[in-house]
Amino acid sequence: MTDPAEIPTEAPNKTEFVTAPSLVLVNTGHGKGKSSAAFGVVLRALAMEWPVAVVQFLKSGEWQTGEEKVLKRLGVDWFAAGDGFTWDSDDLEESKAKEVAAWAFAKDLIKRGDHRLIVMDEISYAMAWGWIDPAEVAAVVSKRPGKTNVVLTGRDMAPEVIEIAHTVTEMNSIKHAFDQGIVAKKGIDY
Repeated sequence: MTDPAEIPTEAPNKTEFVTAPSLVLVNTGHGKGKSSAAFGVVLRALAMEWPVAVVQFLKSGEWQTGEEKVLKRLGVDWFAAGDGFTWDSDDLEESKAKEVAAWAFAKDLIKRGDHRLIVMDEISYAMAWGWIDPAEVAAVVSKRPGKTNVVLTGRDMAPEVIEIAHTVTEMNSIKHAFDQGIVAKKGIDY
C-alpha cells in the first residue's frame, strides 16, 4: 500500500518543459512487450495520420504476424527484412547479409524523412552480433530529419543508441509462459 504522503497532489510545473520536433524511443530488456509497445506507438501515430514504416530485422515475411496483417491494412509501410532466428539459419552469412541490407534500407528511410515514425524492430541483435555498427546507427538516428520519430527495439540495446535516445524503457521478465514449457501463442505473442 502506498503511503498517502507519497501520493502526488501537485501537477508538474509545465513552464519548464519544451516541445521536441521528434523523439527517439528504445524498448529493450529481457522481458516481453518490446515490440508490442512499439506497435502501440504505431497505432497512436496512425491515429494522428502520420506516415509510418516498420522495418523488422529478424522476422521474415513468412511469419504472418497479427500486427503485420492489421497494420499493413491500416497503411503502414511494412518491411520484414530478416530470415528468422539465428538458430534456425542454414547460413549465418546470409542472415548477416539480410541484416546489413535491412540497416541500409532503414537508414535510407530515415534520411529521406518521408515517415513521421519509423520502427526498427529487433535491430539490437544485429548490433550486438557485430553485423551493423552501433555508432553508425546512433549517428544516423541523431541526424534524422526534424519530424522523424524513431523507435528501436530488442534485447541488449547498444549503449551508443541508449545514449542518444530520449526515452529508454527496459522490459523485465517476472514470469513467462515459455519458462513453463508453453510455446508462443498466435494472437498473443505474434
